[in-house]
Amino acid sequence: MARHGFVRDAAIASLCGLAYWGLVSMAIDGGEPWDAGHYWTLWYPGALLLAAALGFARPDRAWAWGLIVLLAQVPVVAVVSGVGPLLLAGLAYAAVLSIPAMLLSWGGGWLRRRRRGSR
Repeated sequence: MARHGFVRDAAIASLCGLAYWGLVSMAIDGGEPWDAGHYWTLWYPGALLLAAALGFARPDRAWAWGLIVLLAQVPVVAVVSGVGPLLLAGLAYAAVLSIPAMLLSWGGGWLRRRRRGSR
């Protein structure tokens, strides 16, 4: 039963991540999210906030939601720019950028569990 919950939650995180990065790509007129001018000041912090919110909403294995949200950039880039030799570098880039997101989503889950335990 727990495995089905994880798969469902991972699917939800994937859909949220794909929708977020798809909207980012549309907002920057169809470009790659990580090439956006406001990536570091608006779009990446927004993804971190999304990861923390998902961790708070689904605290079991919350660290995974940050990873999934940030890796969701890669399929969006593949759709926008096509699959090329730099896509593997983009995957590595997204994996590194997912580390803070994993910490924040884990923190959101920790906060939710702590809050639940104080009642």
